[in-house]
Amino acid sequence: MILIGLGANKSHPEYGPPLETLTVAIREIGKRFLIRRQSSWYRSAPVPMSDQPWFVNGVIAIETELALGNLLGELHEIEGKFGRERKEKWGARVLDLDILVYHDLVTDNQDQTAGPVAPHPRVQERAFVLAPLAEIASEWRHPLNGLGAAESLQSLPEQQEFEILPSLETSR
Repeated sequence: MILIGLGANKSHPEYGPPLETLTVAIREIGKRFLIRRQSSWYRSAPVPMSDQPWFVNGVIAIETELALGNLLGELHEIEGKFGRERKEKWGARVLDLDILVYHDLVTDNQDQTAGPVAPHPRVQERAFVLAPLAEIASEWRHPLNGLGAAESLQSLPEQQEFEILPSLETSR
């Protein structure tokens, strides 16, 4: 199972607000990879807390034969196509694509500045990741602590606010 987290909290000059931009990003990802499942979209407060706009987040399950590093390269290429600039850690962004889970792989490297990491080092700490992950991959267990997404979500502090958004089709 390969799980990718998607997020945005800045409007794209061509595609519009984050929800619409993420919808276009899903189509772009679908041109390169087989998308098996897609979560609902979630609106969430930035983590760590800041005065930047709230994010729209979701998770997809994909299939690919690409190695972890090559997959990361493809995702960064897609982000670049959407104008993503990596200037500030945890800053506002037009598109963020993260490899959350790459099968059951646990990399020795856990420093994202030193190359690809699996699983994502903070997957078990973020409500905006765990809620959509639990929605589409309830069978998933963290390879290091053995907990499922729903169990991890219940153990988080309550200050990580999020809500499920209506789909674009039902909101128009």
